[in-house]
Amino acid sequence: MKTNFFNRFAQPLHRKKLRFWRWFRTIPIVVVSILCVISVFFASMPEQLQRTFLYPVKYPEIITQAASKYGVEETLICAIIKTESNWDENAKSSAGAEGLMQMMPATAQEIAQRGLVYASRYSPTNLFDARTNIMYGTAYLSYLQKNLSSLKETIAAYNAGPNAIDAWSTSSSSAKKTFEEKIDYPETKAYLKKVMDAYSHYNQLYPDGING
Repeated sequence: MKTNFFNRFAQPLHRKKLRFWRWFRTIPIVVVSILCVISVFFASMPEQLQRTFLYPVKYPEIITQAASKYGVEETLICAIIKTESNWDENAKSSAGAEGLMQMMPATAQEIAQRGLVYASRYSPTNLFDARTNIMYGTAYLSYLQKNLSSLKETIAAYNAGPNAIDAWSTSSSSAKKTFEEKIDYPETKAYLKKVMDAYSHYNQLYPDGING
């Protein structure tokens, strides 16, 4: 009688657990499906809507001026801003990076000391000002471009610093690896991918320049 009593109530509970786990396993499938639908939706959006909602350009005249002064592509500056702050001039990271291009105050001070930006006109302590921040961020990109050998190295160095790039490039264990494979920091790998994706979209959406 005891066996029959327990079996009578255990079996429905067992079936409930099975139903729960079957339902629980469907969650990732549902999430992936939703993400696919969203991706298809955004990919099929008219270019003007993508420019407005996904890849906007704020301060185009300032960016054009900085790009011309320092020899950096406008679309690269836009991609960095999109990834770093999503165009929020008041953004501040937990590490202390400030403004549109998330410049560290110490880096801005060093750029000013090197004479790459005129501190008398653009104070390195005023990084929440859009023009000042873009000038310092673009000057830093220009410095990295001149001292590194590729676009991807420049972008990665903007996130991890040029010393990290040197260490990855000179490592004997990474001689046969691609640059992406040499990157030791997961954050920098993800950052490089995001910036390159944004850079590609900005080039596609603004073929006649960001002021067009």
